[in-house]
Amino acid sequence: MVGVIELGYLGLNVTDINAWREYATSCIGLEIAESDQDDRFYLRMDQQHHRITVFQSDQDDMAYMGWRVKGLEEFKTMIQQLTDAGVEHRVATPEETQERHVLGLIKLNDPSGTANEIYYSPQVDVMKPFHPGRPMYGKFVTGDQGLGHVLIRSDDNEAMYNFYKLLGLFGSIEYRIDMPDGAVAQPLFMSCNDRQHSIAFGLPGMVERLNHLHLQYTEFDDLGISHETIRNKGIDVAMQLGKHANDQLYTFYSATPSGWLMELGWGNYMKPEAQEHYKGDIFGHAVEASGYGLDLDI
Repeated sequence: MVGVIELGYLGLNVTDINAWREYATSCIGLEIAESDQDDRFYLRMDQQHHRITVFQSDQDDMAYMGWRVKGLEEFKTMIQQLTDAGVEHRVATPEETQERHVLGLIKLNDPSGTANEIYYSPQVDVMKPFHPGRPMYGKFVTGDQGLGHVLIRSDDNEAMYNFYKLLGLFGSIEYRIDMPDGAVAQPLFMSCNDRQHSIAFGLPGMVERLNHLHLQYTEFDDLGISHETIRNKGIDVAMQLGKHANDQLYTFYSATPSGWLMELGWGNYMKPEAQEHYKGDIFGHAVEASGYGLDLDI
């Protein structure tokens, strides 16, 4: 059995593409790379051609997420693995593959309808160093940890767990959170590399595919500058600065121009070798602006 090794890229559908240009650069520090098509642009975090594609759309949600496998042989084995498991998928056309700037591409949906892609060999522009959209003290944590993590909608936690397990991710429940209605949420967190998790799901009440995207800085000062910039621009902060129990990163959650959340963070933590779960965070993460799907007392 082969498995994916990182969450390598995302596609985002947005209704205000110009607001995203300003937000991605000044608030986060991402680099814009232009496309030859007017309805999109790319965002860089490192030397890869891109990590995020932003599409002009009539909706605000995640369009797809891309999972990387090591190479051609692993790509071929993954196709057979999906076929043997009876998972509907298709190998992308050469034009679709070229559009993603990879050498091989599989398209499929998870049990909740979120578009997933599996690929190998992304284009790496070693002649084009990452140039942040605003001055930064460091860079983003990427490399073999991928671009970050996402919290997505789940219509069936067991089916979702089995799907992503088939792709090679592993993990389980990490929080038991008391909800305002008396229920207990038990979100699942799954990983495929040294990043504590690359995907999470299992919070009730989600309508859109994406609740939040997490990006991590290598330098604490860059997190502080982002926090100050977002505050000065009057952007909603859904959860204040705090430190998580599971990945022990220092983070905060704020609104993107699309209405879902961006979690920006900093820290360095080695995940435990055996499973643990938690009832709350170490400190902070108080709810400030409600209505973003994270009105949680953790």
